[in-house]
Amino acid sequence: MSSQDFSPAPYHLFAGTGIGEQHALPLPRRRERYWLYGLLFALTLLTTTVVGASMQTDFNRNLPFDVERAFSMYTWFWQRPSVLLMGLPFSLTLMTILLAHEFGHYLAAMYHRVDASLPYFLPSPFMGTFGAFIRVRSPIYSKRVLFDIGISGPLAGFVFLLPALSIGLAFSKVIPGIVHQSSIEFGVPRLQFLLERVIFPGVASGDIYLHPVARAAWIGMFTTALNLLPIGQLDGGHILYAFFPRQHRPVSRMFALLLLPLVKFWLLWPIWGLLMLWLGRYHPMIVDPSELSGGRRKLGIVALAIFLLCFIVAPVNNAGL
Repeated sequence: MSSQDFSPAPYHLFAGTGIGEQHALPLPRRRERYWLYGLLFALTLLTTTVVGASMQTDFNRNLPFDVERAFSMYTWFWQRPSVLLMGLPFSLTLMTILLAHEFGHYLAAMYHRVDASLPYFLPSPFMGTFGAFIRVRSPIYSKRVLFDIGISGPLAGFVFLLPALSIGLAFSKVIPGIVHQSSIEFGVPRLQFLLERVIFPGVASGDIYLHPVARAAWIGMFTTALNLLPIGQLDGGHILYAFFPRQHRPVSRMFALLLLPLVKFWLLWPIWGLLMLWLGRYHPMIVDPSELSGGRRKLGIVALAIFLLCFIVAPVNNAGL
């Protein structure tokens, strides 16, 4: 998951040359903690590879994915490190999608001379990762710059997500009722549903056993949809603010509140909604009366389409949270 912190550092000063234009004055060189970036990346690569190895093992045996078996892999791979090779298709696919998303933000920030960190990856023993984020460490004075940084991540991630999903579905297989046999039943985003109709015409989604590469793309779709929610300082919140700064706060609150009754579809929606109510109360003010260009307005529509294609009301059944 991507997020940006726009709190300004005290020594970051900008000499404005007009609305929507900014040039950074010489700044003290920030000492980056490259060791921390590298350590978090390595740990996340390890956890995603272990989970991927478990997924691939279950896939090869035509067994539904089991979380308990995934946890047992953490002790097994010490005895048989070669088992981890099976997890690379999942982990490399997922890490590529997350890297593309975060470097989309990072490169846009660099292009506009906005101080930003490299991606921080978050390892997780469950699905391998909790996502990644960058920190924007200097203020932004232009809606154009805010929009570019906010939308670049989802667009870049989607460019890699779409072929990964297509390839993963091509390697998937049909096993009647396989989805309902698992302890965790994943929802089907609209994009996945449409591609399944092309690759597996006439086959129900519940009978398609997703290859680990397709499952990595599923996680990419889920995180993309979460980030594009028009709330707070999520990517969708930045895009919303760039278009409608005065409506940002009430719209953020409305969408956060709308997540609360979705508890019947996913038990974690209320937690996410309450968290967004807390974090979505504030967005750094940008005093910029200029309007976004026509090209950026079209990209905003593209971002909305990506959100609708990737969003899932019931991402995971309540039994598996």
